Amino acid sequence: MEQDYDRYSILYNPAFIICWLAVVIFLLAAQWKVFVKAGQPGWACIIPIYNIYIMTKIAGKPGIWTLWCLIPVVNIVFVIWLYNMISKSFGHDEGFTVGLLLLGIIFWPILGFGKSKYLGPYGNAEAFRAYQEQHKFDFENKQ
Repeated sequence: MEQDYDRYSILYNPAFIICWLAVVIFLLAAQWKVFVKAGQPGWACIIPIYNIYIMTKIAGKPGIWTLWCLIPVVNIVFVIWLYNMISKSFGHDEGFTVGLLLLGIIFWPILGFGKSKYLGPYGNAEAFRAYQEQHKFDFENKQ
């Protein structure tokens, strides 16, 4: 007896679609909170490519890094580096970076909804002050 199931039929299952949408909305909310903690507009996490640009700003890197993150193969190195700088900007170490990369569904919400505070680029207070002066942000009022 031969079974003729469409291998993609799970994608049309309403329960699957609802669960998938719930996860996507939860992760967007977590990233929204991360952006707001860093003094950036939360809505920026919704816009493709622009959200990468904002992440480079959170990490204290120039906007050209957005381009590097879009080039295949090169992006592997730059995204790992970017996530490492973001985790350090919130006071975490390289282990947290590995979590962001491999278990983002757990670690982005920890960063967004947890007690992590934005310490500035690389978690360095002096670099943060220089960055704040350069971009004229008032981070104290935005948090």
